[in-house]
Amino acid sequence: MRAAGEFSPEETEQLRALQARDREVRQHEQAHQAAAGGLATSGANYSFQRGPDGVNYAVGGEVSLDVSPGRTPEETLRRARQISAAALAPAEPSGQDLAVAARAAQMARQAEAELAAATEGSVARPDVAARTPLLIYAEPRPAQRPSIDVPA
Repeated sequence: MRAAGEFSPEETEQLRALQARDREVRQHEQAHQAAAGGLATSGANYSFQRGPDGVNYAVGGEVSLDVSPGRTPEETLRRARQISAAALAPAEPSGQDLAVAARAAQMARQAEAELAAATEGSVARPDVAARTPLLIYAEPRPAQRPSIDVPA
């Protein structure tokens, strides 16, 4: 491994960009993890890029969530709200995060419709086909993606 002063100006800039991206990605995924609570089905998984210093830096990540409905409309509504909070927890939600939040909003509307129908005396359970985990993740922004082409 080379000492800090042994890098070219371009390599030094690449390192700064990778270090900044690594911090951003880790904070983003930590925000999801913290807000997800028991709905997180895994810890954060990261994709890495090796810097000119030989260190792997996180450039993308994801957290899996259990987005299945609850056993009751009330539980489904609580879960939908928590899913939405987890998806929107980072300071800058990704496109995938926004899609997960939209799906959670749909899940909440279905649960609210079930509650309204139950109040009227007839319970009709709409189809809630959200039984597979969804991923919420930090997407590399093209303008910020470091351009280092080093084989892993």
